[in-house]
Amino acid sequence: MRRNKFGWIVALVVSALLVGVDQLLKIWAVRSLQPVESMDLIKFGDLDILGLHYLENDGAVFSSFSGMRWVLVGSTSIMIAFCIYYLIRHAMHSKLLISGLTLVIAGGIGNLIDRLFRGGLVVDYLEVRLFRFAVFNFADCCVVIGVALLALYFFLPEKKHDAAPKSKDPENKEMGDSIDA
Repeated sequence: MRRNKFGWIVALVVSALLVGVDQLLKIWAVRSLQPVESMDLIKFGDLDILGLHYLENDGAVFSSFSGMRWVLVGSTSIMIAFCIYYLIRHAMHSKLLISGLTLVIAGGIGNLIDRLFRGGLVVDYLEVRLFRFAVFNFADCCVVIGVALLALYFFLPEKKHDAAPKSKDPENKEMGDSIDA
């Protein structure tokens, strides 16, 4: 199977599109959700599943590193640069690897834009109400899904899709191919 060695270009284009989606959703949240602050999204009878809640977050996950804008900008920038480097260097290895890196890059850039151009505040708007989870955004979803895909890639047993086929030539036997008489 021949793999496209320029798959990283497609991955970066997809990352840019995902960043665009993230920024459009955040613009919508600022214009439409901020004035009302909160609204229902998915509700079954009295069971409130998912809502929209406008929140500006100056920290990272679960408000960690709150108020440490430049630490977050620096660490996010390093993470994005490393992911882009790894993507370009190893893009032909796996669709799972490419997908994971693409999502992490997109989510990182989406939130980095907020930290740089919204006074250090990231716009969050998705609220899981079923079990009172954190308020988050599309970029956060990209990062979490991307990290999960990368974990699968790095921790699952490697499949040898590109292994050379075993030779049918009896003179060229590989280990385990011998026949005992």
